[in-house]
Amino acid sequence: MKRLISLFTLILMVSCAFASEKPNILWLFSDDHAYQAIGAYGGRFEKENLTPNIDSIAKSGMLFERAYVANSICAPSRATLLTGKHSHLNGKYDNRGGFNHNQQQFQKILQKSGYQTAMIGKIHLNGKMQGFDYWEVLPGQGRYWNPDFITEKGRTKYKGQHSTTVITDRALNWLKTGRDEKKPFMLMVHYKAPHRHWEPNKKQKAAFRSRTFPEPDTLFDDYEGRGTAAHKQDMSIAKTMTMNSDVKAYQPERKAYLEKHNPQGKDLIRWKYQAYMQDYLGCIAGVDENVGRLLAHLKESGLDKNTVVMYSADQGFYLGEHGWFDKRFMYEESFRTPLVASWKGVIKPGSRNSDLVQNIDFAETFLDIAGAPIPEDMQGRSLVPLLKGKTPKDWRTSLYYHYYEYPAVHSVRKHEGVADKRYKLIRFYGQDVPNGEEWEFYDLKNDPQEMQSQYANPEHSDIIASLKKELTKLRTQYKVPAIQ
Repeated sequence: MKRLISLFTLILMVSCAFASEKPNILWLFSDDHAYQAIGAYGGRFEKENLTPNIDSIAKSGMLFERAYVANSICAPSRATLLTGKHSHLNGKYDNRGGFNHNQQQFQKILQKSGYQTAMIGKIHLNGKMQGFDYWEVLPGQGRYWNPDFITEKGRTKYKGQHSTTVITDRALNWLKTGRDEKKPFMLMVHYKAPHRHWEPNKKQKAAFRSRTFPEPDTLFDDYEGRGTAAHKQDMSIAKTMTMNSDVKAYQPERKAYLEKHNPQGKDLIRWKYQAYMQDYLGCIAGVDENVGRLLAHLKESGLDKNTVVMYSADQGFYLGEHGWFDKRFMYEESFRTPLVASWKGVIKPGSRNSDLVQNIDFAETFLDIAGAPIPEDMQGRSLVPLLKGKTPKDWRTSLYYHYYEYPAVHSVRKHEGVADKRYKLIRFYGQDVPNGEEWEFYDLKNDPQEMQSQYANPEHSDIIASLKKELTKLRTQYKVPAIQ
């Protein structure tokens, strides 16, 4: 009997030791953070030193050069993050309406696999969260200043505080006092910043007001060579960006400048762009500073030795490219999202990956890291082999995209499309599209800024025909309902 008890004790000890060695996961997520505003990605902001802490994740781990979303808008992107499914299967097509929390989500599976789970920050999915041992989230979009947070116990207001700081404080509080140290954890830290209307903390506001940032080459794009959707959108710095809530022309220093110089035409657009960048990039600098606080705690506590750290955003964003702000389009700045990851002893420091990855892959990746089962009806693939530097031979060669929210704010027409590493085919359809359908085709090697659709160019007819077949194949693969 004693031998049986001893054997049972030994098995239990081995089991506990094995469980304790499962990696922790720290998922850092921001709202509307453009990849081109991260130093590690290069580009016109590379020398601005905006994101040293996020850059350090890439330096110690891997940067994904071709990470994309399936539907470039906030709430649907977050639904995809939790479910590993495209919008038409998880039911969250746009920012309107509710979300079915009763459906399968990766964190519920992690719980069953012995993980302690926590969600802190912005989730933008109405209703009570499920599958999290602890959650503290902003209601809806939430506020930058004096934010309310909702938990199982009710609502708390953090007076006089900025949401970026509060989210980090609450995450650190959970790491220090809320977690069960006998269990591996999955902590999701979701920042509101840098979502519109771009309100940086006092420190970053003061630091960025005197800075001037480089303009994009396409700031004064006239959309020649593109279709109805580009011409009829309502997301331009020139016309859509408001003088009050967006660029805050009422603030003393900006009001004084406008009264003294009275800029008009292109000069006014340039001034609005600079005001936008000062606030947007100031928000990002605040996020990065707080990411640094979390990374410092991991190192100080020794958790960094067995914690996978990943940073991403719910989609890309326009920083003046094509004269725009916001997202929604399948064009590159909106479609593409940042993704960097660090995992000591697994990811080779300084790695870069050029495979096509998408936010339908995140849920499967978390489950794979945890050694948890991956449901067959999830639509992405685990990124773990890529993190280990070993791309499977059957890795995807194309991506499917679908945007649904029209008519709605910013007036971006409904569209779907297919993209590989070089070519992109987009089909705009439905209401307010001439004849109900318009196609655009781009060769990103020769036209990386997507300035001229080549759909009508007979030289590309074979490639276009091939992409149409691929689009049909992806619709079938992902079980996309027939489009009216």
